[in-house]
Amino acid sequence: MSDDGHFGGRVAATYDESAAEMFEPGVVDPVVDVLAGLAGGGRALELGVGTGRIALPLAARGVPVHGIELSRAMVARLRDKPGGDAIGVTIGDFATAQADGTFSVAYLVFNTIMNLTTQDAQVACFRNVARHLAPGGCFVIEVMIPELRKLPPGQHIVPFHVDATRWGFDTYDVATQEMSSHHLVLEEDGRATYTPFPFRYVWPAELDLMARLAGMRLRDRWEGWAREPFTNDSPRHVSVWEKV
Repeated sequence: MSDDGHFGGRVAATYDESAAEMFEPGVVDPVVDVLAGLAGGGRALELGVGTGRIALPLAARGVPVHGIELSRAMVARLRDKPGGDAIGVTIGDFATAQADGTFSVAYLVFNTIMNLTTQDAQVACFRNVARHLAPGGCFVIEVMIPELRKLPPGQHIVPFHVDATRWGFDTYDVATQEMSSHHLVLEEDGRATYTPFPFRYVWPAELDLMARLAGMRLRDRWEGWAREPFTNDSPRHVSVWEKV
């Protein structure tokens, strides 16, 4: 693992293509609609800004966006895109790195809170966000619900993608809440590349407690960015906490 963490040059070079469906306007536009509304004319802070999937269209809506990102390789891809130079970026771990000024909204999308692989780091992230938010500001997280109901007794692997050239599966440790996503890709020359990503899955109630410890309270929770009701069968949630 390089100084860029698990998102070094090889991963950054193909990140947008590997997650192409997440860059579709039908996926991005509802996210930007919610965040622009919460910003309310103020500044937005994206934790794990990556290659700018959300930051760039949000900035195009007139919202000043600043990012925190550990991977310089991912930021280099952001800088190569139209408007990328206008996004300020602080290089560092978003659990602790400090950006200048205060923000109306901070956000972590696409399961990025799970990139912090300990409970202590996730708690530190909430406290770091609280330091950046103006009074009444909001913290938004989009994250999956752990798929433990798919695990029969004795099994710890859940496949999430299988086709002729790409295989993906998650492994779970229910005792520690550690999990890993494993990606195996068959290249055109017949070689295969294997990339693992470590995570720590986290439950909605756990996140609510982290927010309370940081001086925030739950304002809204939906299944998705279209504000669908969150239910027992929701595969993910979008949660909004407000700084009190």
